Amino acid sequence: MKLNIALLKGDGIGPEVTSQAVKCLQAVEETFGHEFHFTEALVGAAAMDKYGDPLPEATLEVCKKADAVLFGAIGDPKYDNDPDAKVRPEQGLLRLRKELGLFCNIRPIKVFPNLMEKSPLKKKVIEGTDFVIYRELTGGIYFGEKSLSEDGTSATDSCTYTESEISRIAHLAFKAAKARRKKLTLVDKANVLESSRLWRRVVTKIGESYPEVALDFMFIDNAAMQLLLKPSQFDVILTENMFGDILSDEGSAVGGSIGLLPSASTGENHALFEPVHGSYPQAKGKDMANPVASILSAAMLLDHFKLDEESRAVVIAVLKSIKKGIVSPDLSTSSKYGTNHIGDFISGNIRDSDDYLILNKENIWLGKSTII
Repeated sequence: MKLNIALLKGDGIGPEVTSQAVKCLQAVEETFGHEFHFTEALVGAAAMDKYGDPLPEATLEVCKKADAVLFGAIGDPKYDNDPDAKVRPEQGLLRLRKELGLFCNIRPIKVFPNLMEKSPLKKKVIEGTDFVIYRELTGGIYFGEKSLSEDGTSATDSCTYTESEISRIAHLAFKAAKARRKKLTLVDKANVLESSRLWRRVVTKIGESYPEVALDFMFIDNAAMQLLLKPSQFDVILTENMFGDILSDEGSAVGGSIGLLPSASTGENHALFEPVHGSYPQAKGKDMANPVASILSAAMLLDHFKLDEESRAVVIAVLKSIKKGIVSPDLSTSSKYGTNHIGDFISGNIRDSDDYLILNKENIWLGKSTII
C-alpha cells in the first residue's frame, strides 16, 4: 500500500515523540513492503513563530492532499501565560479539525497489566478497565459564537449543536459498541442544558436501530466521579466536545500515565492520529518524553487503513518494551532509557519479531485484550 502522510510534529515534545512513531511506520514499511511518504509542515507555536499563523495555508493544503495526518502536540507557555493573546497555538488544531471535517474523536482507555501500580487508583478499582470515548469534535462551545463586552467585564460562549451533527457520531459510537461489549453511555447535562436535551432525544431515537446495544445516560458530573470509582463499568462513552475533552484526559490518568494513550480523529474524507498528551514543554529536548502514545497512534493509523497485521506488529512491540522495562521515566523513576532508545527498541522489534501473528486484531482494538 502507498500512503501519503502529513507530518505535523508541532511544539514541545511533539517533534521528539512523533519521530519515534515515524521510525515505527518506517519499520512497518520495510517489513511489510509498503510505501509511506511523509511530508512535514508547521503547526501551532512553531508556525506562529515563523508565519504568525498557527495553521498556515501551506500546512492545511499538505493535510488536505494527504491520506492521513500524524500529529504531535501543540502549545507553548509564552502563549499559555498571556491572557491577552489574540491568537493561540491551539487555534491551529481547532481550525484543522474543522477544515478537515474531523468530527469524531476516538480515545481508547485501557490498562497495561504490568503498569497497574503506576495508576493513582487502587488495582482493585482499575482492573478490567477497557472503554473507548467517542467525542464530538467540531461543534459545541469550542466552535460556538463568542463575544466579549467592550469594557471587558462580560463574556459569552455559545454551545450549539444540530441533529445531524449528533446523529453522525452517534451511529459510529453505536457500531463500536455493537462490536465490543454492547453497552453505550451517553454523557450529558440534560437536567440543565438544552443542547444536552437535544443530544438525549436524538441518541435515544437512534438507539432504537441498535436493539442489541444497551443504552444508558449519565450526567457529566456523575460520569467524572464514576470514572474514578469504577472505570470498568464503561464500554463506549458518547459525548459532546467539551465534556469529551474533560473525560478523556481524566480517563487517561486511570492507567498511570497520559503518555500511554493514542487517539484518532476521523471524518468523511480525512483522518488524523495523535497522542492524547500535550506539548509538555518542560521535557522538550531532554530525551525523556514517553513516545508510546504517539507510536500507538501510528498503530491506529495502520488500523484505519485495514493494515491489521501491521498494526498488531506495532502493538506487540510496544508491549515487549513495557514488559522488559524499556520505558520512560514517567513509568519508572529508575529508568535510564530515553525517548530515542525506546523508539529504536520498538521499531527494531517490529522488524525482527513475528509474535504479532498470534494475536487477533479485534482482540486488541475492540476491547477483548488488556495489553493496551
